[in-house]
Amino acid sequence: MRKGKGKNSRPASWQLALIVSLALLSALLYLFHYALFKDLHHILIYLVGDLAFLPLEVLLVTLIVHRLLADRERRQRMEKLNLVIGAFFSEVGSFLLTYLSDFDPHLESIRQDLTLTQEWSAAQFARASRRLRQYHYTVQMEKVDLKELKAYLLQKRDFLLRLLENPNLLEHEDFTELLQAVFHLTEELSFRQDLGALPDSDRSHLGLDTKRAYGLLVREWLDYMRHLKEHHPYLFSLALRTNPFDQTASPIVR
Repeated sequence: MRKGKGKNSRPASWQLALIVSLALLSALLYLFHYALFKDLHHILIYLVGDLAFLPLEVLLVTLIVHRLLADRERRQRMEKLNLVIGAFFSEVGSFLLTYLSDFDPHLESIRQDLTLTQEWSAAQFARASRRLRQYHYTVQMEKVDLKELKAYLLQKRDFLLRLLENPNLLEHEDFTELLQAVFHLTEELSFRQDLGALPDSDRSHLGLDTKRAYGLLVREWLDYMRHLKEHHPYLFSLALRTNPFDQTASPIVR
């Protein structure tokens, strides 16, 4: 059975009328030019010249101008997404970083990569990012209060869902992966009624989910701090004074 064409398969009536009108206007202007000057040779010279330039004009418009507009639109979407990332760390991420890093037995080996200053350069951010991607994240699950962690994450469940519904997340795969990891950990904890009577195998399983979320949190936090340093110095200043990894950090300006 042949499928019928959609409503959008043909140009709208006003578009068709515009095309015909412009084509007729062009023809009339050429006829007027010939009637006035009787110089077909001159008309053909400029007509061929215009036609010869047409492919280059299409190239400039479609590949260059369109690319510039697309890049500008993408930067605007990424800026909006960074606002979402900032809301995530303010509402959920910073607490989780503070809470989970307390149970990382090897945190001191990377603390210098997480203790930022106003003078950090792009090279320092890049070096710290490489080190954090090679770091083996560990969370001592036997010390984690799973009931407390569950209660906190369940309070933030609706907030996480709203973030996951944001279509701009498609532009940032790493942050999407982080959100999914945190939400998955929330779901795992929500299905367990008695967290105090879990077998070692199940606690080990929760440990894998927790470590995954913790590692993604740390790396994404550093990337977000780099964005603030480059584009929003005043927000970067506050982020430094509330750095979850800096034991001397204080929001009070001294």
